[in-house]
Amino acid sequence: MRRYLHALCLLLPALLLPVVPAAGGDDRDHDHDRARRALQAGDILPLATLLERTGIEAAGRLIEVELEQKHGRPLYELKVLTPEGRVMKHVVDARTGEVVKTEGKAR
Repeated sequence: MRRYLHALCLLLPALLLPVVPAAGGDDRDHDHDRARRALQAGDILPLATLLERTGIEAAGRLIEVELEQKHGRPLYELKVLTPEGRVMKHVVDARTGEVVKTEGKAR
């Protein structure tokens, strides 16, 4: 199950990036292609690596993942459902694995 979750976590960010038109043509640069290139270029760490380093996965069930660019910085936004029913949002620097912010609210 853990292996399946890690594989899913690697694919989710690629599906969540916005589609941006490629320069000089009608072809579009697909989000999964951009995420794959960023990962291959070493611009971002794999999601599984970040989850392992931060221990966020141990806090509950991962229910949502987004990979975004904010102020020129790639960030993973991770939502985790805790065993107590709280939804915690963790913002993690996709380059370094540093937890930038954690927010939570009762369900």
